[in-house]
Parts: sequence; structure tokens; C-alpha cells
Amino acid sequence: MADPLDIPKYRNAAHALYTVVKEEGISALYRGVSLTALRQGSNQAVNFTAYTEFKEILQRWQPAYADAPLPSYQTTLIGLVSGAMGPLSNAPIDTIKTRLQKTPGIPGETAVSRIRAIAGDMFKQEGFHAFYKGITPRIMRVAPGQAVTFTVYEYLKEKLENSTMPIVGGKYEE
Repeated sequence: MADPLDIPKYRNAAHALYTVVKEEGISALYRGVSLTALRQGSNQAVNFTAYTEFKEILQRWQPAYADAPLPSYQTTLIGLVSGAMGPLSNAPIDTIKTRLQKTPGIPGETAVSRIRAIAGDMFKQEGFHAFYKGITPRIMRVAPGQAVTFTVYEYLKEKLENSTMPIVGGKYEE
């Protein structure tokens, strides 16, 4: 909204849902869902694979940690790096998905043909770098989150594995 006196198109989330369905149909709610699933799947595959490989490398380089958890600062560092690798690997998918969601389709046009058209236009008009637009803020958001996630995961895993309380019937017994 350039003018503060402009009336917003949507009053709230429920009104936005109603308006989108009324104006564009129910399928508009699912525009880009297949690319979102592809992006998330590839992101997690790269992220967890990289984290596991980095962890194994560090454990081989440091024999003292071969059978012990890595120090938290190392877990944080490899979580940060692996967290950045996910967005780097799937930025083109994410950028195409975002543009797909912003662009109304032509009736009868298939999702694949729309994706090809969007990707082709991006490359022709903006070049290869267009596929990585917005990558810096995305990495700055995702990577620290993964650093924290993996550090907390390893900490809790260690605590649970070394817990002396036996689990009986799904509950801890003291």
C-alpha cells in the first residue's frame, strides 16, 4: 500500500481465504503446493545428509569423540553450515514456486507448462542469478535455526540416552 488511505483488500485471514476462493476458486489455495513439497523435501534431505556427514568427519578427525557426543560449539557450527546448504540447493525451486504463487494461471494450462514458462522467462529476462534472488535473507533465517535445532537435538539425545529412569508403559518410573 503506497497510500496510507488505501483500503486493504483483506480485512483478516478469514476474509482473505473467503475472497481468494470466491475470486480465484479453491484451487488457488493450493497453487505451488507441489513445488513447496519438493522444496521442503530436498531441503531436509540436503540438510540432514550434510549434518550427518560433517558429524562423522569431525568424529573421525577427533578420536576422543568417536563414541562420544561432539562439543556443542561443533554441533552448532555444522548445524549452521548444513542449515545453509538446504536453501542453497533448492533456491531455484523456491524462487519459481514464489513466482508461480504470485502469477494467476491461464485456464487449461498445466502446472508443468506454467513452471517451464516461469523458469524460461526468469532466465531470459534476468539471467541465472534470478533463481537465487532472496537467498541471503533466507540463509540468514534458516541456518541459525538449524544450528540451534541440531545443538538442542544432540543435547537432549545425550540426556535421554544416559537417563537412569526406566520407561514403563510409556511413562517414566522413578
